[in-house]
Amino acid sequence: MPGENLTRDEARERAALLSVDGYEVSLDLRSAVGEHDGGGPRTFRSVTTVRFRCAEPGASSFADLIAPGVTAVSLNGRDLDPGQVFDGSRITLEDLAAENELVVDAQCAYSRTGEGMHRFVDPEDGEVYLYTQYEPADSRRVFANFEQPDLKAPYRFEVRAPEGWTVWSNGAGELTDGVWRFAETKPISTYITCVVAGPYHYVTDSYERVLEDGTRLEIPLGAMCRKGLAQHFDADDVFLVTKQGLDFFHDHFDYPYPFGKYDQAFVPEYNLGAMENPGMVTFREEFIFRGKVTRASYEGRANVILHEMAHMWFGDLVTMEWWDDLWLKESFADFMGAFSLVGATRFTDGWITFANRRKAWAYRADQLPSTHPITADIRDLQDAKLNFDGITYAKGASVLKQLVAYVGQDAFLEGARRYFKRHAYGNTRLGDLLSVLEETSGRDMAAWSRAWLQTAGVNSLTPQVLLREDGRIDELAIVQEAAESHPELRPHRVAVGLYRRTDSDTLERYAQAETDVEGARTVVAELAGADAPELVLVNDDDLTYCKTRFDETSLATLREHLGSLTDPLARALCWSALWNMTRDALLPARDFIGLVVRFAGRESDIGVLQMLHAWAESALVHYAAPDWRETGERLAAEDALRELREAGPGSEHQLAWARFFATVASAEQDLLLLLKDLLDGTVEIDGLEVDQELRWAFLEPLAAHGVADEKRLDEELARDDTASGKRHHVRCLAARPSAAVKAQCWAQVVESDALSNALVEATISGFAQASQRELLAPYAEKYFAAIERVWTERSIQIGMDVVRGLFPSFQDSQATLDATDAWLTAHENAAPALRRLVLESRDDLARALRGQACDAAAAGR
Repeated sequence: MPGENLTRDEARERAALLSVDGYEVSLDLRSAVGEHDGGGPRTFRSVTTVRFRCAEPGASSFADLIAPGVTAVSLNGRDLDPGQVFDGSRITLEDLAAENELVVDAQCAYSRTGEGMHRFVDPEDGEVYLYTQYEPADSRRVFANFEQPDLKAPYRFEVRAPEGWTVWSNGAGELTDGVWRFAETKPISTYITCVVAGPYHYVTDSYERVLEDGTRLEIPLGAMCRKGLAQHFDADDVFLVTKQGLDFFHDHFDYPYPFGKYDQAFVPEYNLGAMENPGMVTFREEFIFRGKVTRASYEGRANVILHEMAHMWFGDLVTMEWWDDLWLKESFADFMGAFSLVGATRFTDGWITFANRRKAWAYRADQLPSTHPITADIRDLQDAKLNFDGITYAKGASVLKQLVAYVGQDAFLEGARRYFKRHAYGNTRLGDLLSVLEETSGRDMAAWSRAWLQTAGVNSLTPQVLLREDGRIDELAIVQEAAESHPELRPHRVAVGLYRRTDSDTLERYAQAETDVEGARTVVAELAGADAPELVLVNDDDLTYCKTRFDETSLATLREHLGSLTDPLARALCWSALWNMTRDALLPARDFIGLVVRFAGRESDIGVLQMLHAWAESALVHYAAPDWRETGERLAAEDALRELREAGPGSEHQLAWARFFATVASAEQDLLLLLKDLLDGTVEIDGLEVDQELRWAFLEPLAAHGVADEKRLDEELARDDTASGKRHHVRCLAARPSAAVKAQCWAQVVESDALSNALVEATISGFAQASQRELLAPYAEKYFAAIERVWTERSIQIGMDVVRGLFPSFQDSQATLDATDAWLTAHENAAPALRRLVLESRDDLARALRGQACDAAAAGR
């Protein structure tokens, strides 16, 4: 419906006209359990009373609601005909008074797509669990409201729920006379209100702190998950990180946590990583680990906990006016997640993960045709939905790291403190933040903002080294380049590191200089006269956001001695730079795979190692020349097996190599059968526990190559008859190499909406197997014939999953590129968000073909 896609202009017009004094929302969720007649969507009753003012009495406006039906609408005591005023997504409000009261009684639908009031039935015990997820604009699927971030208001929720359930919301709640009633919230935006309900397993704790004025701050803490996951729930570690984060942010923000309690719910079938609902943060339940995982997984969870906590200030207390400035909350939360991770928790190497993993996301996004400035041009809600991307999060956070280097940490944090106090419970734009940073730093932020926030694209920095006759540096310069499509050259604060081998054959830094890079070429005068380096790292310590390049000497050094780099951050930066070169068709994929085979086994940082495994798999699947791919898979699999056997028994490195071995073992039948033997227990590797999660990881490639059939997969489901087991089972079934299986999967995802969001995701993941390129070939044409209909008929989340996940990326040929171009030409008037997704997939395919050509050219060396 066109009315679902609220535009920025409509939001601005409504914000100028209306101000909201408060909501009272009553939900009856007793219909979540019991039989359903199947004659339409399962619904619940939602009654909303909203009080608001109008700056121009007599004017007209609208409220937002997406619901199967509306029973009654009244405005200022006057009954309105729902059939006349409600069109399925909006309620027309005419002849408004200066002060107004709107009451809407609606039947809203439970969701199976993770948008709105999501309903999940646990296959293990039949229990029903509910939770809400709204960002950017799905609270209107649960109650009538003014769905835009700058119409903040306090909320009072009351909920009727099935007997025996517990209900949570943003405020503290209590059960009285069969109704859960919750304390009124502070003024917040619609998209961060929340309700969680069901027979959740709930654990409590508390946080206390004496504030500077002598008062005691007490925050009740809670954490919850499905009963079926309770045995795996390490709530103590969740609470530990939570308390460490609360200490850190109170130390640095000088603004007490403003939202009372702090509950954290780990919920099923969640589309995101987490959501910063004040007082009621929601997370995907995959952060509760059913099997053994590496330290990187615990670090990732801690980072997300801290990211969401930072939002309590950046995003919830102070909120962007419109989605143009989404970065005002997401970039800051992403930066603060890493900043607090390093400063407050056991994960003191968090900046290595940031450099290696988060920035990789940013670099990819910033080179797509859909790249945009950090402060984006968001015309409507569909634009907003797609802009939760690597630029808004990871590039924004990288730029803030650069900003801290530019203005200094003290000035940056003092700016944040003033920002909170000045704009508490309000809405802001870019200029509001820049003004406080100018006050605290004394720097002109306008030029920095134009270069870093208001232009798109990533620069590359390459060292140029001229030596004197005595072998010392005569001149070291940094050359800055930009893509033709985004030619902006930016100011960079960088540290330039010089490295050489020692007598013990380690590669270590012996000199470093910080400098400001300006323009196309910058001479680093401080390094003149230094001994000749074997490696120059132009973004040492990862201060700026750029693609690092190497001169010939440095690249030659890395080819032979990358594993000898002793500094883990420098090593991670070099790996990242080499991966960017592979993606840019400057380094053949076979060379990158060769480096992984030679040096990954010496990588001490487990997060970096797991990232290398992901990159190596991507290099094999997308960037290796087709006629070398099988050779590369064999080399990678043999190396993975060797490292698996040599890794410390029971170590996290052993687990990482086991998982990597499972992803690349397919090329050789004997290696594939080893997986089966490990799974069956007929072969053991000392210390390797093949737990349930690892069993499913082994089963997917076995299913994809026809070794594990439906009967075997059903047996595994019987062993693991849980919600997680069901998702794994669906993915493995979809992975089987059968035309009938692929046709069934396609019909389930594209032609039907019967599957939940999680099972759509699992089916797509299993369907798209790189080893089944010929089997999947017929679906390229079907894809282009179906996507516009899917985008129109399905929710935006499912539409995104289908358009991204089913793009024929494994049909990596010029013919597929031409077919993509033909669709884009024939559908110039398609929804901009849909075209963006197709354009991004096209760019990935074109990049893969360039990489394959680069790799093929290296064959004759």
